[in-house]
Amino acid sequence: MNGLEAGACMGLDPAGGRAAKTVFIDPGHGGLDPGVVGMAGGRQVLEKDVTLAVATRLASLLRADGYRVVLSRTADSSVAKLSTSDSVAGAMTGSAVHRDLVARTLCANAAAASVLVSIHFDAFDDPSVGGTETFYDPVRPFAADNKRLANDLQAAVVVALGTSDRGVWTDEQLSAPTLTAAGGQYGHLIELGPAAAGWVDSPSQMPGALIEPMFLTNSAEARVASQPAGQQKVAVALRAGLQKFFSGA
Repeated sequence: MNGLEAGACMGLDPAGGRAAKTVFIDPGHGGLDPGVVGMAGGRQVLEKDVTLAVATRLASLLRADGYRVVLSRTADSSVAKLSTSDSVAGAMTGSAVHRDLVARTLCANAAAASVLVSIHFDAFDDPSVGGTETFYDPVRPFAADNKRLANDLQAAVVVALGTSDRGVWTDEQLSAPTLTAAGGQYGHLIELGPAAAGWVDSPSQMPGALIEPMFLTNSAEARVASQPAGQQKVAVALRAGLQKFFSGA
């Protein structure tokens, strides 16, 4: 794929033998886009750093299990290559964020992935709020698999972390800020589809879910998320959720 940052859309073969399936892992945000900024022990915890750390650990676990893994990014960068006009006052423009999200979708499709997992972390203005929630798109041809994947990931993370189960939601119920008026009309998560001419021309072609394991605005959860042991715990849980999904149980 052209127009990508170095280290983006990186395919990693399984540790041994031939891969039965390919898992696309998307650590959210990156580069100029920090995502949620939390605090733990007087130090900033950036969503872009935590998602990458969890994704890298999950990739290692899955490769050891015999899966091929494709990571949307392997460094602190966007996925789409940006120009100077793509940022204003050090922040990505809405159109650049949109192009970056589309690039992640195209990477998943180019990889012919069996499943897409987008990793994010949550935020709320009340710092006492915490827990885990997962989103899927309900209007795709594989909507039933989307929902099953979301449920499997959600259940595994809640059990492993002991977090509050905030539930599995359709992406239509995600009250996220939209990038543009077109984004507001779209009403779905770009990576999860569906198609919309001029906005998402080539939607993802595989079951997918977006999980937010913890709230970085909750200091206790931010502390867990910022530590290698906590990141490993999330990765192990996501691996368990994927194993359950692939088993069809």
